[in-house]
Amino acid sequence: MAIVGTTIFSHILPVIFGFFALIMIISGSLEDNNPKLGLGVALFIIACAFPYVVLSVLL
Repeated sequence: MAIVGTTIFSHILPVIFGFFALIMIISGSLEDNNPKLGLGVALFIIACAFPYVVLSVLL
């Protein structure tokens, strides 16, 4: 049985992180701003790994 609140960590936060990551990647590549581009890529990787890391601890 799942713990109440796991939907936040599995469905809501990764989408928010992924959305802002794509915005930063697009903005960083169009403006030739490498720190913003790198931060966007790092945020996207965090968004992909976040559910697996957090949910393995919670469940």
